[in-house]
Amino acid sequence: MASSSGTKNDVGPPRSLSRRVTRAPTMVDPGNEDSELVPSSLAFIAPILRVANEIEKENPRVAYLCRFHAFEKAHVMDPTSSGRGVRQFKTYLLHRLEREEEETKPILASNDPREIQKFYQNFYETNIKEGQYTKKPEEMAKIYQIATVLYDVLRTVVPTSKVEAETQRYAKEVEKKREQYVHYNILPLYAVGVKPAIMELPEIKAALHALRNVDNLRMPRFRSTPNVPEDNVIMPEYRDKSINDIFDWLASVFGFQKGNVANQREHLILLLANVDVRNKSLDNYTHLNSSTVQHLMDKIFKNYRSWCKYLHHKSILRFPPGADKQQLELLYIGLYLLIWGEASNVRFMPECICYIFHHMANDICRILYPKSGDVYEAPPLGEEAFLKEVITPIYQVMRAVRVLFLIIFVVLVFFLFGFFDSIICFDIMEKEARRNKGGKASHSAWRNYDDLNEYFWSAKCFKLGWPMKLQADFFVTSDEKRPRKEGPHEISPGNRMHKTNFVEVRTFWHLFRSFDRMWIFFIVAFQAMVIVAWSPSGSPLALFDADVFRSVLSIFITWAFLNLLQAALDIILSLNAWRSLRMTQILRYLLKFAVAAVWAVVLPIGYSTSMQNPTGLAKFFSNWAGNWRNQSFYNYAVAIYLIPNILAALLFLLPILRRFLERSNWPVIVILMWWAQASFSLSLVHFVGVLTDLIYHLPMLQPKLYVGRGMHEDMLSLLKKLGIIYYILCLLYMMRFLLTRYTLFWIMLLISKLAFSYYVEILPLVEPTRLIMGMSISNYQWHEFFPNGTRNIGVVIAIWAPIVLVYIMDTQIWYAIYSTIFGGIHGAFSRLGEIRTLGMLRSRFEAVPLAFCDRLVPSSHEENREGHQVDSSVRQDIAKFSQVWNEFIHSMRMEDLISNRERDLLLVPYSSSDVSVVQWPPFLLASMIPIALDMAKDFKGMEDDELFKKIKSNNYMYFAVIECYETLRDILYSLLEDDGDKLAIRYICHEVNVSIEQQRFLTDFRMSGLPMLNEKLEKFLILLLADYEDAELYKSQIINVLQDIMEIITQDVMTNGHEVLEKAHPHHPVHQTERKEQKFEKINIHLTQNKSWREKVVRLHLLLTVKESAINVPMDLDARRRITFFANSLFMKMPSAPKVRNMLSFSVLTPYYKEDVLYSEEELNKENEDGISILFYLQKIYPDQWTNFLDRINDPKTEFAGKDKMELVRQWVSYRAQTLSRTVRGMMYYRQALELQCFLELAGDRAILEGYRTIDYEDHKAFKERSQALADLKFTYVVSCQVYGAQKKSGDPRDRSCYTNILNLMLTYPSLRVAYIDEREETVNGKNQKVYYSVLVKGGEKFDEEIYRIKLPGFPVEIGEGKPENQNHAIIFTRGEALQTIDMNQDNYIEDAFKMRNVLQEFVKERRGERKPTILGLREHIFTGSVSSLAWFMSNQETSFVTIGQRILASPLRVRFHYGHPDIFDRVFHLTRGGISKASRIINLSEDIFSGYNSTLRRGYVTHHEYIQVGKGRDVGMNQISLFEAKVANGNGEQTLSREVYRLGRRFDFYRMLSFYFTTVGFYFSSMVTVLTVYVFLYGRLYMVLSGLEQAIIESPAIHQTKALEEALATQSVFQLGLLLVLPMVMEIGLERGFRTAIVDFVVMQLQLASVFFTFQLGTKAHYYGRTILHGGSKYRATGRGFVVFHAKFADNYRLYSRSHFVKGLELLILLIVYEVYGESYRDSKLYLFITFSMWFLVASWLFAPFVFNPSGFEWQKTVDDWTDWKRWMENRGGIGIQPEKSWDTWWDGEQEHLKSTNMRGRLLEIILAFRFFIYQYGIVYHLNISHNNTTLLVYGLSWVVMATVLLVLKMVSMGRRRFGTDFQLMFRILKGLLFLGFISVMTVLFVVCALQISDIFAAALAFLPTGWGLLLIGQACRPFIKGVGFWESIRELGRAYEYIMGLLIFMPIVILSWFPFVTEFQTRLLFNQAFSRGLQISMIIAGRKDRTNPASTLHP
Repeated sequence: MASSSGTKNDVGPPRSLSRRVTRAPTMVDPGNEDSELVPSSLAFIAPILRVANEIEKENPRVAYLCRFHAFEKAHVMDPTSSGRGVRQFKTYLLHRLEREEEETKPILASNDPREIQKFYQNFYETNIKEGQYTKKPEEMAKIYQIATVLYDVLRTVVPTSKVEAETQRYAKEVEKKREQYVHYNILPLYAVGVKPAIMELPEIKAALHALRNVDNLRMPRFRSTPNVPEDNVIMPEYRDKSINDIFDWLASVFGFQKGNVANQREHLILLLANVDVRNKSLDNYTHLNSSTVQHLMDKIFKNYRSWCKYLHHKSILRFPPGADKQQLELLYIGLYLLIWGEASNVRFMPECICYIFHHMANDICRILYPKSGDVYEAPPLGEEAFLKEVITPIYQVMRAVRVLFLIIFVVLVFFLFGFFDSIICFDIMEKEARRNKGGKASHSAWRNYDDLNEYFWSAKCFKLGWPMKLQADFFVTSDEKRPRKEGPHEISPGNRMHKTNFVEVRTFWHLFRSFDRMWIFFIVAFQAMVIVAWSPSGSPLALFDADVFRSVLSIFITWAFLNLLQAALDIILSLNAWRSLRMTQILRYLLKFAVAAVWAVVLPIGYSTSMQNPTGLAKFFSNWAGNWRNQSFYNYAVAIYLIPNILAALLFLLPILRRFLERSNWPVIVILMWWAQASFSLSLVHFVGVLTDLIYHLPMLQPKLYVGRGMHEDMLSLLKKLGIIYYILCLLYMMRFLLTRYTLFWIMLLISKLAFSYYVEILPLVEPTRLIMGMSISNYQWHEFFPNGTRNIGVVIAIWAPIVLVYIMDTQIWYAIYSTIFGGIHGAFSRLGEIRTLGMLRSRFEAVPLAFCDRLVPSSHEENREGHQVDSSVRQDIAKFSQVWNEFIHSMRMEDLISNRERDLLLVPYSSSDVSVVQWPPFLLASMIPIALDMAKDFKGMEDDELFKKIKSNNYMYFAVIECYETLRDILYSLLEDDGDKLAIRYICHEVNVSIEQQRFLTDFRMSGLPMLNEKLEKFLILLLADYEDAELYKSQIINVLQDIMEIITQDVMTNGHEVLEKAHPHHPVHQTERKEQKFEKINIHLTQNKSWREKVVRLHLLLTVKESAINVPMDLDARRRITFFANSLFMKMPSAPKVRNMLSFSVLTPYYKEDVLYSEEELNKENEDGISILFYLQKIYPDQWTNFLDRINDPKTEFAGKDKMELVRQWVSYRAQTLSRTVRGMMYYRQALELQCFLELAGDRAILEGYRTIDYEDHKAFKERSQALADLKFTYVVSCQVYGAQKKSGDPRDRSCYTNILNLMLTYPSLRVAYIDEREETVNGKNQKVYYSVLVKGGEKFDEEIYRIKLPGFPVEIGEGKPENQNHAIIFTRGEALQTIDMNQDNYIEDAFKMRNVLQEFVKERRGERKPTILGLREHIFTGSVSSLAWFMSNQETSFVTIGQRILASPLRVRFHYGHPDIFDRVFHLTRGGISKASRIINLSEDIFSGYNSTLRRGYVTHHEYIQVGKGRDVGMNQISLFEAKVANGNGEQTLSREVYRLGRRFDFYRMLSFYFTTVGFYFSSMVTVLTVYVFLYGRLYMVLSGLEQAIIESPAIHQTKALEEALATQSVFQLGLLLVLPMVMEIGLERGFRTAIVDFVVMQLQLASVFFTFQLGTKAHYYGRTILHGGSKYRATGRGFVVFHAKFADNYRLYSRSHFVKGLELLILLIVYEVYGESYRDSKLYLFITFSMWFLVASWLFAPFVFNPSGFEWQKTVDDWTDWKRWMENRGGIGIQPEKSWDTWWDGEQEHLKSTNMRGRLLEIILAFRFFIYQYGIVYHLNISHNNTTLLVYGLSWVVMATVLLVLKMVSMGRRRFGTDFQLMFRILKGLLFLGFISVMTVLFVVCALQISDIFAAALAFLPTGWGLLLIGQACRPFIKGVGFWESIRELGRAYEYIMGLLIFMPIVILSWFPFVTEFQTRLLFNQAFSRGLQISMIIAGRKDRTNPASTLHP
């Protein structure tokens, strides 16, 4: 029996199985998948169990022995079962072994040793001996793995002495060749025997040959080891290992991991092969071109060389004389790739990698080219030496930095907030710190990736030495000081490194600091406009008046003070980074501040001396200046102040010199630039740009950093921007370039903005302001603290403050207007929307094949397209077009977008060689034959020309007639077998041709017989297409109809038909009737099974039978959109398509976490409260597609006939959702397209004409394999399933389902690769430790097969944000020169996949200037727009952003970045510059856009292309959309604080900076300002109306007569123009679908309350953006991507929107009510409505939009349930472990998390803002009747007494309930009774004695409720103090009371509307389309009696 020692007896059960162990209840029986559930600590036994499962059917006993061996190994590896899940797994395995021991018996022999030997020998002889010459490498890899495991098991079962010699010989052969057969990714490099076609490609052979050139590599000498002689071996443990290529050599020297070496080896081979083959002849192709390796060297090491120059260090890329240059270049490239491939998180630090490479490359030089007498020695290195010695220490720094700041944060929270609560031990704090991933600590408290990387931007990084000294400050993670070491070469250990170069401080001042030029321009321009408007004339011409001009010159004083502010901000906001700055940088900051301060003093003094009669502050400065009164001094000072700007403008005119100065590293220039940075930046350059646009382009000269240098345009672009010279030289392109330059864009925009601001916003306010300032008001209606104040400054501020905010914000509106205009013009020039309907497609379809060949077919110089007839080249073009077009049509049929009939109508025949005309798709020719028949039948003329002229008047009719005639002739001729019958057909056709030539067709043929002939032909064709069982019967039916047809032709149509038949059959038998029956009865019935022949019959049948017009084919709107976009894109400008072999190679990378892969049957049929399931929902949304699906799967002829129908339903639903399966299917279209394109290039004319789908690949096997090889060479798809390994081992049903579905995807698509992070437990020093690996797997026969495994220094996702870390760990497995980033909620279309090689050519296309694009932006199609009205709104909004929005960003604005999704990266550029995203936690929450920032800062270039598109899903429910908007707003808040935004804002020229601001963070700041404008306006009105100032002003005769105040108030309503922000959306719809459609869609959107939705989302943006900057709290918000067919409960909506919308909405509601109530008596109601209409709309939107857009939101039963649920939630008490969804207490605490982590500045700001709520009480109490018009301060004091009394009573009730509510009920009731009696008594006294009125009670509520809320906010901000004095519970109860009040106020309108049934129906039709609305109503009616049958039953017709 089985034994581990091999010495057991042959009989008796194994002793280890004699024990019975109870199976652990947590281990389910996995069946044959036990190999996939092995615990991580036992991962090494998984291959054994997999082999056991593999051979189970063939030999169960050997499988049992394998499992027993696995059990013994598991027991040896973990004898105590201490690993996670080990005990359960061993118990399961033991039970299975006990069962199998009894059930299995030897088959081949009498005992186990003989059995396994026999089986091993048979396995070898059957599979290995002959298989190596016939099987593919992947099959042999699996076989060798099984053989290896079997022999390992055999050795444990069979004693060594009893192992047969033959078995040993076989085992040695297996061991010898095992390395040749391993699972591979793309290239089986070591396989022998049958090699895949890819290994036969000459470019692969050449690259492999170059890498294997190791002959002249010198082996380094290592330090001698005991008992080992010194020789040339690399290291003792590698003595027996051969070095096959340079990667083996590098691994031996530096200790790289085996998996990393194998991965990068293939990576470099593919890179070399793809670069080398491009435009290279394949003749005599044996070696790489030297230019190939040099090209890769230049691209990979461009950043490294730039880094060396920047740090004044010589590059280590040296090539000594006599060296093999190509070999050394490959060594350098290989070394860099190996470092990068094993760097893990360090990949985000490109200059750190440069540092590592610099020293390791130096080691290579010392080994290969030692100096005289220098013998390089190195210690022996293991496989993981590089990981342990280099990467892990840096990783530990990153991890320690993060853990440190989290621990510090927890400690601070403990001392600040937890001192009065509990005492927490340090261990718990550390665990909480590790667990806390909220990023609530200040960014300035810890170093992120950028700080660590920028450490290597300074030459002091070389002090780290090599190997790096771990005591250096870079590695210090605590503030503990260390003793210094003395020594000339020792690095001095110091304190922990602080921030590097930049500090992310939470403050809005970052906006000013980053975009100071813009703010100074707007502020100074505003000041100048106010001065001019204040002049007597108010005309802009007043500027030429001396006094006005002198006043305008004061703007330079403002300018100087703003400069001083900017200099101060530079110092204050960078304080925490001063330790990392050089002394020269600090000196520059101080010098800048000092000079700015000097100017801030000199300019005011100079200006004051120039004034004739100074007053106020000017008088003070004038007196200070003494007698120094000189009119010209100020002018001279201004001139001197502008000198640096003039010099800078000159540099702007010489951009080449400017770029040279910025990039130069010469010491003299560095010193010059240092001074320039200290002086030029003191005075801004842009204001002079009011007169000339030159100066606007000059950016602020910044500290010279490694990035952000030389970002300016070249001279040609400059001339374009300057305009005049270039346009004179290029008259033909004048208009185009005029409309595509961003300088002109912004000049026009700023002129419009300033003119509008002057004439609409500023000038109308001047006169009322003068009048108000001249009024004297004394009758205040409250206690005025400054009754003797002059000029009514408070009123002026209240009037002007909203206008100032509008002035700040309205540029965003003007941007929307101008981007709409420019974007629309640019789109029109790009030919977008030329084909947007099926009618347009039909009219231009003849040009489509030619456009296709021009764009998508590689050009051939041999083709001749001249001539007007259909020659062979044209036919060849149409044949190639038909291959792609038909594949497109078949793809839509497989996606169920079209029906079988529509498919047949859309297909184009593969070959037109059988007919003399072009065969167009039947949908163009539909109804042409019936029309022609009617025309011929009814034709009354006698001349053939007239009939033929009418037919030829329609080309499609002429083509259809000719094609039908010739096709029918060919069908009949091929069907008939008798030569006489064929001759008859030939004679008939001859008669037709002759009669046409001789113009006697109407004479020889009767047209009246054609309808009868057509009827018979239809019947004949239907018979030919029918299926049959009885062949004879079927044949007889065909013969009968055929004979009828011939009889009609010869007797009813032809006038001489009898003669024709006699001529064809000259020999007559005796009985004529007998001979007649024998005619046309010999037919080839087997021809009906020929696929290509049947296609002809189908096409002919369609042409004859389709009588109606096919103008509506296809019916599906998405199919129409795809067809028209594809056709339209062929006429757009795009690079010519290269041959597949010459195209750039690319990869697609998709990050995946735990989203849906494929919906389960349970998820499909799970019903919500209304009985609606996802399946039912989609059936109603896509009824036609569901019908098409049923037709497809129920068709017995298709491949789906025998498949599981439920599985197909799951796929159908999942392909309409945002699932991974949809994404994978779409991305794999790239491979399908490549294979077809290879087919078109490699196949001969005959094969092309035969058709891609109909060709017999057995006859063309060679080019099929070659096509697949080229597809492998050019395309790779990697899905980074981060937790795939955990899902594989998980017991959770959903995780197991995800694993199974991902595995099925790999099995379905063999070229799909999955990368994941594998967590294993390994024993280190006797302790279990978690070890992490990056693993790449592919689909095997049944399970996944591991390809590469690379150990990581730790858990990578622990350091940064999840998604970028997930991308980063998998990016090493991608291949190619380009990389497309795809989210897992995207889709792709096969027709666009054909254009991929075109768009990749954008990387290499020749352009003006030096720069080529580094990111290619692609447009997206939002495919979720049809789900609901909300989805439609979001789809239109997103569509406008990804089309016209990004179009205008790319050109002319030149500020397009990376917004995630389908963009294509220059992969080599980005892998050497930090990757495709940035991952620092929290600050890089919007990780995608930072890669665009990084690319631009590193001199990259981003373009946008709209001739190709990728599908994209968006959130479809209200809550989903809000969470998404919150996440984006959070991300923009963090961007505002980031160094990238700061550097781009300072480095861009002025206009480009404006583009950057208003398209990124400026949009969100403007949104916040829009909301803030409403607040400022209403609080200003509140001040005026409660103080009585508004009434006094309005009732003043001067004001009343001029209506000045009304004009002023009306002016402030201009912010309502925010509606214009939807203009880009309307323009894009109009451009692509027609402007009538755009207008209709816009109106429909408004009717469906789109404005409510967008207004609501405005509040979301403003709230989360502002909170993020003030307090932080950004986090990734999982929105969920499912279908929203469920009702969100009121409590859910309340939790989500309470603080962001409801609180603010109620505050604005109270403001509007107060403004209306206390100003109604004297105010014009029309004016009030005009001013406040938009505010009432905003309030209504914020309060009720979540319920309006909530399915079944107004259904009565749902409303009742929601109230019960909300009340339960409010009453539940919180506690440890209670989720926010369960208790108001927990949620309320969570809502204050931002206050726990904010700084003191944030707390003070919260307190200050809370004081606004006290204004209500102060103002309203003086308007109460009980106050009797008393305006003394005593009234306000008494109101606080009332407030305190109310709070005291509430406190007493609360304490009474808590103390007496349970045990002393009677006492508590008495207390409540006494309080009630006291309340009644007090109210009675007030009513009787003090004349209190009912209105006073309501007014008091308006007064005291805001006060209480203000106290509550202050209490929350002062939480530590409030807790200390014991009032926190009171604050909590007060908060609960307010939540009750707010909930009731919001809930009551919902209750009222729920009473009316029609509201629910209206809402449903508002939310969903008509089909679903109807389905919803039906489902609600029949829900009670629904037949609960299997849903699969609906799949059968």
